[in-house]
Amino acid sequence: MDVFLIILAGFFVLTGLLGSVLPVLPGPPLSYIGLLLLHFTDKYQFSMSFLLWWLAVVVVVQVLDYVIPIWGTKKFGGSKNGVWGSTIGLVVGLFLGPFGIILGPFAGAFVGEMLANKDVKTALKAAFGSFVGFLLGTVAKLVVSGFAIYYYVHTLVG
Repeated sequence: MDVFLIILAGFFVLTGLLGSVLPVLPGPPLSYIGLLLLHFTDKYQFSMSFLLWWLAVVVVVQVLDYVIPIWGTKKFGGSKNGVWGSTIGLVVGLFLGPFGIILGPFAGAFVGEMLANKDVKTALKAAFGSFVGFLLGTVAKLVVSGFAIYYYVHTLVG
């Protein structure tokens, strides 16, 4: 049974890494499940504080992944309309696949700013902020999933 759990854990941490760049997969939660599966073996154990700490990190990164594009819109001069547009674009984009998730907040922020009678340059700047926020969220997910792979390998080898 341990061999099965170790292989399944490896599958989950690798899928988690892929999920960090493929918006349809929740990367860090999948990586965390991989660590939990490794913990459930008889041979490899993590401390409860380690598992709870990683759970908190995963939750924070998942929440930030949705919040950072909105923050980016505001940071790059977006108005409330741009922030709302970015949020609506993200929700709509969830139903349009990977490109929708990437382009939804950008397009939503742009449309929101245009509806607020902003000029195209200002609207594009706010939309770019949304895109920068998306990239920051992706990097955060990659870091968390990368560390999960590190702990998986280190636990097996070390």
